[in-house]
Amino acid sequence: MSLRLRLLIALCPLFIAALVVADAATYISLRSFLISRVDDQLATGHMGVEQALEVQAGLSGSGGPGGFDGRGPGGPGSGSGSLPPGTYGELRTPSGQLLGSPYVGPANDDSGARPVLAATLTPVSQPQLYTVPGTGGVSHYRVYVETASGAGAGDILKVAIPLDDVDSTLRQLLLLELAIAGGITLVVVLATALLVRRGLRPLERIGSTARSIVLTDLSQRVTPADERTEVGRLGLALNTMLAQLEAAFAEREANEQRLRHFVSDASHELRTPLTSMRGYAELLRRNPDMSPDDLTVAMRRIDDETQRMGILVDDLLLLARLDQGRPLEARPVDMEALMEDACADARAADGGRAISARVTAPLVVTGDEMRLRQVLSNLLRNALVHTPAGTPVEVGLHRDDGHAVLEVIDHGPGIPPAHAERIFERFYRADAGRSGDQGGSGLGLSIAAAVVQAHGGRIWVAPTPGGGATFRISLPVRDARPGRGVGSSA
Repeated sequence: MSLRLRLLIALCPLFIAALVVADAATYISLRSFLISRVDDQLATGHMGVEQALEVQAGLSGSGGPGGFDGRGPGGPGSGSGSLPPGTYGELRTPSGQLLGSPYVGPANDDSGARPVLAATLTPVSQPQLYTVPGTGGVSHYRVYVETASGAGAGDILKVAIPLDDVDSTLRQLLLLELAIAGGITLVVVLATALLVRRGLRPLERIGSTARSIVLTDLSQRVTPADERTEVGRLGLALNTMLAQLEAAFAEREANEQRLRHFVSDASHELRTPLTSMRGYAELLRRNPDMSPDDLTVAMRRIDDETQRMGILVDDLLLLARLDQGRPLEARPVDMEALMEDACADARAADGGRAISARVTAPLVVTGDEMRLRQVLSNLLRNALVHTPAGTPVEVGLHRDDGHAVLEVIDHGPGIPPAHAERIFERFYRADAGRSGDQGGSGLGLSIAAAVVQAHGGRIWVAPTPGGGATFRISLPVRDARPGRGVGSSA
């Protein structure tokens, strides 16, 4: 069942029910009004009927028993003149004996219609009004009952007015209400169907757009309606979802592309030492009588390539573990001590290089000391390898907004901005003169970035004023280590 049909089924019965309630209220109100008018007629006209009945029954001194023609005391000009034709009246004793003849008037127009009245009634202290069925073609009568207070005191007076006019008026009202309600219902159903169709048109457009979207084309968007409406908000939500899906698929495509490049680069990097090792092994196989010196060179080269391949495999495994989010050790790491140790190692590796360390605040972070030491060593080794001999290298440590910021500053050729954006990608080499690892795998800076991110920090490169490159690492501070002054060494 369509939403349009469900809305029509839900709305139209509610409207019809409301219309029925309104018509019923109108019907009941009008009936109550008409009955109250009849009651007023009975209240004002029963006196004339009572007088006429008393005279006819010989209870009044104005006349004796005789026929009743509907006139005389109860005729025109008396209190019964306000009563309609067909009014019926009778006077009975408490035992039920009819006194005289019944009153039928006020114009002696007896049609034979009578109300169905009880033959015996107990005297009542207050007048009573109620409705009874009728005979002779009259469906209902409105009856007024009271205990007579005139000459027939103690007798029971009953005056009944036919409700034909009331019933006729109510029937006409009912027919009119049915006709009007039917017409209004038809108009409302058509108008509701039109409004529902118009209101759901944006939803149909959304559905059409959604059906036309395939995984290879997520760039389509729906035209949202007024965002203040439910359909408009649905359109905006669908556009947001499509944008997120498009971004997610684009990210997946980019990841797959990076993975393909990574596998290709890793295969290439592994192929190089394997090719070299295979070549030396083939050389040894073809020359079993090789001189000791040549044999030593061949074995050394095989060992070098084996170590290079082992380092590459270790780096790949480390990156895989970091990508999987495996937790690192979480211990307090004294960044000042780590920096001084790394500078000492760099001075030992290149004794002719001026390497200075400057600490503006003793800081402690929580992390894996071995991995952080590896990161700093990689940055220092890159600075030594990719800058001219004798170029100074500076290492700094300071606090910035709850983070320990470690800097490795060189004054070499620097890194062009286009390459700086990709310098931390795996196996990325800016050029032959500067790369992540000269003669290495190109994973040094990638590992550094992955380790720093695993510690909740970030790493970036910026140009050094005057030329060169500055690598900065920002890590959340755990605590400052007291008892150690700020100093520098060269």
